[in-house]
Amino acid sequence: MAGRKRGRSLGSPIRDNLIELLHFVGPSYGYYLYKKYKKVFGDVSLRSIYHHLSKGVELGLFEVKGVEKAKGDYSWGAGVQRTVYKLSTGASPKKDPAIKNALKKS
Repeated sequence: MAGRKRGRSLGSPIRDNLIELLHFVGPSYGYYLYKKYKKVFGDVSLRSIYHHLSKGVELGLFEVKGVEKAKGDYSWGAGVQRTVYKLSTGASPKKDPAIKNALKKS
């Protein structure tokens, strides 16, 4: 067993797809990325998106650009706070034209 790492691998298809999305749509908040992700890549849970955004920040793939406050009539109150994420220099998007085309259609 010498030389084998234990635990989960650091790579993730969901996180890789989020890198592609952020490359094409620019800085965005989690729920917006969730909606785009579902249209382009298929079913995913909102919880998974937020997990991979947090893990991506931890790994140096994403950065928090800031927090926006938005007013509205929500079931829980009159406003929300949106954490806006952007790609960091540690991310390497593949720049897949198929994803760009899928985003144009959505």
